[in-house]
Amino acid sequence: MALKYEINMFETDSSDASKTFVTLIVKDDAAHSFVISKSVTTGSNTDAQIIKAVQAAAQTEIDNHFAQAANIGKTWNPDTEAIE
Repeated sequence: MALKYEINMFETDSSDASKTFVTLIVKDDAAHSFVISKSVTTGSNTDAQIIKAVQAAAQTEIDNHFAQAANIGKTWNPDTEAIE
């Protein structure tokens, strides 16, 4: 399952100017989506380094969401006792 990470928000954190607030919209191949925001220390990091830090900080929550959503939209077949 490939995930696509769309940057929805990228701005200075209003409660701490030394941090950048980022919102990601994460989508899987089945078009399920998950929105998550994180604030990370800006320092001398590039935009790409900031996004990488946000992804790392959010990855456990992202993985948990998509693991739980794995069966959404599938069908239960009681005859075969299988999820199809």
